[in-house]
Amino acid sequence: MKNSLNSNGFTLVEVLVSLVILAISLLALASLMTTTTKNNAFGGNLTEAATFAQDRMEELRVTDWDNIVSGNDPNPIQGSTGINYTRTWTVVLGPNSPAPPNDNEKRVTVTVNWNDGAPHSITFLSVITR
Repeated sequence: MKNSLNSNGFTLVEVLVSLVILAISLLALASLMTTTTKNNAFGGNLTEAATFAQDRMEELRVTDWDNIVSGNDPNPIQGSTGINYTRTWTVVLGPNSPAPPNDNEKRVTVTVNWNDGAPHSITFLSVITR
């Protein structure tokens, strides 16, 4: 009888309390994994949008001077993850540039918008000179 009172095992209450603590910890980890996955997806979308903006900026840099004008893509661009991106660009004369045909500076703003559950946009600004 004395051996059973001095046993060194865990009681049922101790085991249940530890299981509750473990369950709460695992739920917190599951929530953290969801947030991490969402943030990684947003980072991928942002990188893709920046690439589309940079592509348009580079295309405008190699365009003939008189053809560098404002515009937008007629159709959305579909990314690798299925997200649709809309791209617009605005071209204005630089503040120190003389009037056309002697203009020598154009400011270009390229904006890419997308929606992955929430609306997002990224804007690139550059100056193109003759």
